Amino acid sequence: MNHYEFCYENDIIDSGAEMKDKKKRFPLIRTIISLLILGYVLTAMDIWFYGMKDEARDADVIIVLGAAAYESGVTPVFAERINHAAELLKQGYADHIILTGGVAEGNSVSDAWIAEQYALSIGLTEEDLILEEESAYTHENMSYSREIMDEYGFETAIIVSDPLHMRRAMMMAKDNGIEAYTSPTPSTRYISLETKIPFLFRETNVLIGYMLMRIAGINP
Repeated sequence: MNHYEFCYENDIIDSGAEMKDKKKRFPLIRTIISLLILGYVLTAMDIWFYGMKDEARDADVIIVLGAAAYESGVTPVFAERINHAAELLKQGYADHIILTGGVAEGNSVSDAWIAEQYALSIGLTEEDLILEEESAYTHENMSYSREIMDEYGFETAIIVSDPLHMRRAMMMAKDNGIEAYTSPTPSTRYISLETKIPFLFRETNVLIGYMLMRIAGINP
């Protein structure tokens, strides 16, 4: 065998080994991608079905998670959350409601204060309401509400928000040491698939991100 024949034969051997290596890698890559897709779908399903649960029971306080608000008033989404909390209060599940939300960009007053004005307009009293006026995100709704609960000696809470928001909200409540029960709004503004699907995708992405941060030990 001359030098050129030897090199050519080695090239064939190397190419064969490389092809075998690729054949081994491709199934592994496909498996990883399939598992990631499955994990995403299962997370989305968990969010969807979790939002159907209502665990409302006697508690020390009801926590209404914030939504957009303007100085002219609360948005329909926020209004539905307050309406549901008011109904729970009237049914005797708790004696107080914590309205959450800090000062949003463009406003001079907090979302919680704006929510209070709406709550008063539908028949609640100032004695019914406690304002949490520092938060901008769900995890802050929970952490600042936890501080208020400690101040008032509250131990248990009913969490009120839209159904697709409840899975993440309850996880964050638990992470903040709140003994919480879920009570999603039965009259959510996210009614059609056209509005539900984008909300579901957003919640799935944010929940996965939050879980990864938990695993990494990072505080949001």
